[in-house]
Amino acid sequence: MLAIAILAAGKGTRMKSDFPKVLHPLSGKSLIKRVITNCNNLNPDRYLIIIGHQSELIKQHLKDQKELEFILQQPQKGTGHAVQQLLEALKGFKGELIVLNGDVPLLRTETIDQLLNKHRSRHADVTFLTTKSPTPKGYGRVFTDKKDKVKGIIEDCDCNEKQKLNQLVNAGIYCFDWPKLAEILPKLQSKNIQKEIYITDTVAMLPNALHLKVDNPDEVRGVNDQIQLAECESIIQTRLRNYWMNKGVTFVDPPSCTLTEECHFGTEVIVEPQTHFRGQCQIGNNCLIGPGVLISNSIIGSNVKIVHSVMTDVKVGNNVDIGPFAHLRPQTDIADQCKIGNFVEIKKSRIDQGTKINHLSYIGDAKLGSKVNIGAGTITANFDGKNKHQTLIGNSTKTGANSVLVAPISIGSEVTIGAGSTITKDVPSGALGLSRAKQITKEGWSQIKKYSS
Repeated sequence: MLAIAILAAGKGTRMKSDFPKVLHPLSGKSLIKRVITNCNNLNPDRYLIIIGHQSELIKQHLKDQKELEFILQQPQKGTGHAVQQLLEALKGFKGELIVLNGDVPLLRTETIDQLLNKHRSRHADVTFLTTKSPTPKGYGRVFTDKKDKVKGIIEDCDCNEKQKLNQLVNAGIYCFDWPKLAEILPKLQSKNIQKEIYITDTVAMLPNALHLKVDNPDEVRGVNDQIQLAECESIIQTRLRNYWMNKGVTFVDPPSCTLTEECHFGTEVIVEPQTHFRGQCQIGNNCLIGPGVLISNSIIGSNVKIVHSVMTDVKVGNNVDIGPFAHLRPQTDIADQCKIGNFVEIKKSRIDQGTKINHLSYIGDAKLGSKVNIGAGTITANFDGKNKHQTLIGNSTKTGANSVLVAPISIGSEVTIGAGSTITKDVPSGALGLSRAKQITKEGWSQIKKYSS
């Protein structure tokens, strides 16, 4: 049997934030959700989250994951004290306990699996991850023999000068034989400079202690402040961009672009500088995205060009041209061969095949047919001050510049709306809709103004 415990009780004071440290986002996902995701493939029998500082916020954040058990650590007296809180919850449990940190988000599933396998194959009491660090300050030093057996761990603040020269450091990720750990947990004491109870002290108390060295120190990098959070973000972004570049995606200026693990790209995609993808994005083949584009939770078809635009919860078909400076808001659905031009905003609307909205327009709560041409400055006036109303426009209809369509309204197919019109009533198919005040021209106006001034 296998239990996993994630330590998430600390205050994270160095983050200089009122927000719990483990809830800070990293490439669109919180630190603690990243840790949980990294060990999901192990299929544990028990999943325990040790919480303390702002515990209700963490529980609310993870409320959809019903398999999680929350254990309160109050007050917080160190990592050993945190694991002591499991004694009651895991009473009678027979199996291994993996202890992870909620602020170590880059650990790979494969590494955790290797840790568990080594622990089991060597019948160890405890096996934990180590790595070599050229700058080990702040980390506990690990002292071992040539067979990976651990002689002891000494916290950085308790090391003498000679011991501090050791670059093999404790990564803080453990796999324990739980029954053996449960026997010694009550014996842990806080006789150290920090006056805290260290989980590292269990290593000296368990006779068969092993370590597994991780070759890449970045994998066990912790997050203690905003600088380290940014460093982890950079590592993840480099991983993701390199993955997709190896798949054939072109990033013109990779460091200026960001994405998430939920993004998927087709073939022959070019991503221009300052382009960002958030959430679940799907980009089709032969697309040119950017520069200056932000796409969130959207599906983009093939042969699409998007420049200097913002898109959220949008679906776009094939052979579509968007931007520059378009804003496509949630529940927008753009069909094939459409053109959405500069300074166009669309919200909660369906735009059918071949329709063009070239510039300076707002389309909200609308359904536009195929081959519609929306003139510059056309808007759907969809809000009456209390409720939103729908605008329907049929196929091959054309609106003149600066038209206002006051919803609820239905415009038929092959309709022409005269420029400058405010249309408040339905217009049948094939008709001309025109609403315009009579033009008044006063000749000699400039002379009248001159003599009257």
